[in-house]
Amino acid sequence: MNKTVGLILIFIGIAMLVWTGFTYTKKEKIVDAGPIQISADKEKSVNWPPYAGGIILVAGVFVFVVSKRR
Repeated sequence: MNKTVGLILIFIGIAMLVWTGFTYTKKEKIVDAGPIQISADKEKSVNWPPYAGGIILVAGVFVFVVSKRR
């Protein structure tokens, strides 16, 4: 079980180092006056610092190595 958790953390850590964030589009209402509705697409972004991926990667390696010793 710990090997699996370690491998998942390693994979997530590598992915977070490669991709430091992502963007998505959200439709937001600007005007909502009865039958008249005006909406616009707003681009939102989610970013994380690269060291967060490194920390998760190191934690995954640690969990994987410790689980092998048992």
